[in-house]
Amino acid sequence: MASQDWPGAPSRRTITGFSNPLVKFLRSLRDKKHRKRERRFLAEGLRLLTDARECGIVPEMLVMAIGRDPHPLLDALESAVVAAGGEVVEMDVEILAKVTGKDNPQAVAGVFAEFDTSLANLDRSAAPIWLVAQALRDPGNLGTMLRTGDAVGAGGLILIDDCADPFSVEAVRASMGAIFTQKLAIARWDEFTGWLRSGNGQLVAASLRDPTDYRQAPYAAPCFLMVGNESQGLPSAYEEACDLRVTIPMLGRADSLNAAVAGAVLAYEALAHLREG
Repeated sequence: MASQDWPGAPSRRTITGFSNPLVKFLRSLRDKKHRKRERRFLAEGLRLLTDARECGIVPEMLVMAIGRDPHPLLDALESAVVAAGGEVVEMDVEILAKVTGKDNPQAVAGVFAEFDTSLANLDRSAAPIWLVAQALRDPGNLGTMLRTGDAVGAGGLILIDDCADPFSVEAVRASMGAIFTQKLAIARWDEFTGWLRSGNGQLVAASLRDPTDYRQAPYAAPCFLMVGNESQGLPSAYEEACDLRVTIPMLGRADSLNAAVAGAVLAYEALAHLREG
């Protein structure tokens, strides 16, 4: 199903067969190649879709299981989709399981248009903290960083170089709705540094290269907190380009934290310092 065919779709329909072209289209959105072609992604679950609606974002297509339990939030979601000119589709729960790739799928899923992920879409003055991830490969970590950003009131998450796809089913699911509350940008390193240095912004790296203890660091807003790849960390040139390098003491046998966890620890510490200042 090509994206230009979307406007002609009926407002409501019921799907009962696995071979229906719409089912094949929905399943294809689990594949990055097809997501990029269609510029759409899947999100599932009433809570996640309700978070999106409360942020003013409704799916172009709402997919619901036949025989689902009634819920006022689901009614509100359906009304919002219809009012926005979207499509409502009902299908057997077994078919919905094929769409989402889960044996026990949520009773509702949605198809959303991908967001503008350009740096130009960001307002650095909108928040004191921003999260940055370089070459983050695990979609679960990516989703967790979005959740962390939401929790600390960050402006958003900037993905540098070759990161996991933030619009994958796994990353969207791990974000627990934060994909809709946080700004998201994707850029190469040179593009990011050019944008950052064109205005105010302190770039802080989690690093072992001549670092400052993360509890004593002089954070300044807007503060861009950067973590690197899960296994390789940040390239040395990237660390050297930072305004501040910080380290989190390890008191046990482990020599490092999970990348997303490290980002969360730094974000809360930076937030506390900025509030005190």
